[in-house]
Amino acid sequence: MSTLLNDLKESIIPVDEQVRQQTQRYVDQLFKPIGSLGQLEEIACQLAAIYRTPNWNKGKKKIFVMAADHGVFDEGVAVTPKEVTAMQAVNTVKGLTGVCALSDSTQVDVEMIDVGIDSDPIEGVTNMKVARGCANIAKGPAMSYQQAEQLIYDTAAYVRQTIDRERLSVIGIGELGIANTTPAAAIVSILTGYLPIHVVGLGANFPSSQLQHKVDVVSLAIALNHPDPADPIDIMAKVGGFDLAGMTGAILGAAAMRVPVVLDGFLSYSSAMIACQIQPNVWDYLIPSHESAEKGAIIALEHLRLKPFIRMGLRLGEGSGATLAMPFIDAAHAMINRMGSMQNDGVELPEPA
Repeated sequence: MSTLLNDLKESIIPVDEQVRQQTQRYVDQLFKPIGSLGQLEEIACQLAAIYRTPNWNKGKKKIFVMAADHGVFDEGVAVTPKEVTAMQAVNTVKGLTGVCALSDSTQVDVEMIDVGIDSDPIEGVTNMKVARGCANIAKGPAMSYQQAEQLIYDTAAYVRQTIDRERLSVIGIGELGIANTTPAAAIVSILTGYLPIHVVGLGANFPSSQLQHKVDVVSLAIALNHPDPADPIDIMAKVGGFDLAGMTGAILGAAAMRVPVVLDGFLSYSSAMIACQIQPNVWDYLIPSHESAEKGAIIALEHLRLKPFIRMGLRLGEGSGATLAMPFIDAAHAMINRMGSMQNDGVELPEPA
C-alpha cells in the first residue's frame, strides 16, 4: 500500500468506549427490564460511542449507491443483461428502483454514483467513472493497483465532502452492477480462507444448475491473479470491481467523519472487509442492516463479527436493506431521549452481583 491513503487512515480514530459504557449505564436505568430492548440497546450505545456523546442529535441520512459494470460478465456468471446496470442507474434518478421506493418510505436520500458503468455519463448520476467497466478477473486483474487505491481515496473524499456539506448524521451504502457477486465472493474467499464453493451463491436468479461454473470462475480468478491476502488494495485491484472499491471508500470516508455506516448485504460485506483491513478502527463505525440471503453472507458476517437485526431474505442490493434499517437508528435515539428513568422515579436497582 502506498502513502496515498495514509492521511485518511490516520483520521479514522477509535470510538469513545467511555461514552459507550456511560450510555450503557443510562440505558440500564431506563424504565424496562435490563436488556429487554435487545440489539436496539447495543445500537444506541454504539451510536453514542461514535458520536462521542449520549445526547446525539438526529440528522439527515443518505444512501450512496456505487454503480459499475464487470468484465467477468463475459464468463456467463449472470443471467441479467449487462445493460441493466445503466438502465437501473437511470431508474434511480427517476426514483423508480427498489432502494428509491423504500427510501421514500424511510425519508432517506439516495445518490447514485457512476464509478464504472459501461455507458456514456448519465444525467442526474454523479460521475466518478474510472472506465467503462473493469477488466475480466478470469483473464487478469480487474484494475491496476493505482486505479484501486485512487478510487478508494476519491470516493472517501467525496463522501467526506458530502457529509460536511449536507450535514449527514448517518450514511448507508449500496451497489449496482450486473455480475458483481462474483468478485465479491472472490474477496470473501480470500479474506476468510474459505474455498469459493462455500461462498459463491446464485446472485440475481442465477440457475443453480450452473453454480459450479461460477465457482470455477472465482477459483480461476484467484489462482490466476494471486492476490496478496495481506494487501487489501492488491485484493481489490486483482479480483474486485469499481463498485466494490467505491463502497470501501465510502466506508472509510464516513468513519473519518465520525459518522456511522449502515451496510447493505453481501456485496457491502466484502467492501467492509477490505475497509477494515485498510484501517481496523473502521469496524466500530459499521452497523449491519440485514442478513443477506446470498450463500456466503454468514461466513462474511462471522468474519466481520457483525450481527444484523433484519432477517427477511433480502437479496436485492442497491442499498435496499440499508435504508430499511434507518428507522432503527431513530428508534435508538427515541429510546435514549423519550423513555423514563427508574432513577428519576425513585426506583433503586440492586447492584450487579
